[in-house]
Amino acid sequence: MFDVGGWKLEIGVYVHIPFCVRKCYYCDFVSYSDKFELQEEYIKKLIEEIEDNKDLLKNNEITTIYIGGGTPSSLKPELIKNVLDKICEVANIKNKEKVEITIEVNPGTVTKNNLQLYKNCGINRLSIGLQSTNDKLLNEIGRIHNYEQFLNTYNWAVEAGFSNINVDLMLGLPTQTISDLKESLEKIVNLKPAPKHVSVYSLIIEEGTEIENKISEGELQLPEEAEERNQYKYTKNYLELNGYKHYEISNFAKPGYESKHNMNCWEQKQYVGFGLAAHSYINGCRYSNTCDLEEYLSKESEDVKTMHEEQTLEDMQKEYMLLGLRKIDGVSVSKFKEKFGENPIYLFRNELQKLVEEDLVVVDLDNIKLTNKGLDFANLVWEEFV
Repeated sequence: MFDVGGWKLEIGVYVHIPFCVRKCYYCDFVSYSDKFELQEEYIKKLIEEIEDNKDLLKNNEITTIYIGGGTPSSLKPELIKNVLDKICEVANIKNKEKVEITIEVNPGTVTKNNLQLYKNCGINRLSIGLQSTNDKLLNEIGRIHNYEQFLNTYNWAVEAGFSNINVDLMLGLPTQTISDLKESLEKIVNLKPAPKHVSVYSLIIEEGTEIENKISEGELQLPEEAEERNQYKYTKNYLELNGYKHYEISNFAKPGYESKHNMNCWEQKQYVGFGLAAHSYINGCRYSNTCDLEEYLSKESEDVKTMHEEQTLEDMQKEYMLLGLRKIDGVSVSKFKEKFGENPIYLFRNELQKLVEEDLVVVDLDNIKLTNKGLDFANLVWEEFV
């Protein structure tokens, strides 16, 4: 299936669950709200795909497993357990505690018993999709839950024994104000116990989504760009003052609780994806599975994969810079040299000179990283390495 070149690799595993109760108005992920009758068939096929890749899994070190979607918690929890058990079986994972195992859950789709089953089967990290504590805002973006349901989910998770919990928030929502955001941040930080990780994403309007239609028809209106930047700066300052390290543009964590799955991606490490539309990155090659559910269910696993890119050394070096500059600590010059045998300051001297002169990037001892201005205009920085 995948060529790993004979070397033992550290590999992350991503599992895509393409089912949800209702698509959020802003969502353009490959997911379905009307095909739950296919969940058992889908999981059976998913397990077959994992079995077909057993050599990749057993001959390398699996460091993270991430179950995303869609809404994984909308499935029968026993099916999630079956998938995780299969991965651990073929990868010969004896001690699940050494592997960061995350599942995304949404309030309104999970029970206390479900969360306990997740914990018992080895899942040790939850990512809860809250987005806002304001029920009006939640309704406007098509979320199916309210804040009270989030509180129930969070408290049940704590009772089940989860200590590593992420909470997702969004900013730049239609009609959202700084006061709305402040209320959400205060409520989240003051949870007992407080979550170890908070992800804060700006709303991105994707073509063909329900929210794009509502905005184009004037039903909803986005905040001004300056207002969104103010929301981001307020969030950054508030979370840092409350003991969270800002370690990536959209992510904050208590010390030691940074997402290993995401950090591995930003450090250009290898990962393999299973399930509909899942992506893989192995030895500089990018693959993805088909986005067609019928095709995924009916074909052999090797026939649903497409190679998108076979990177050159230059491609890998540029991507390493682009990904690394998402991290607040930036790109380590010494790690770049260790990986590629070259100095990035010299290799990208023209790009870096331009970015430094524009006050978007600073070269600080061993690190190349974004300035505060660069955080606001990160896309302009990344464009230099595309």
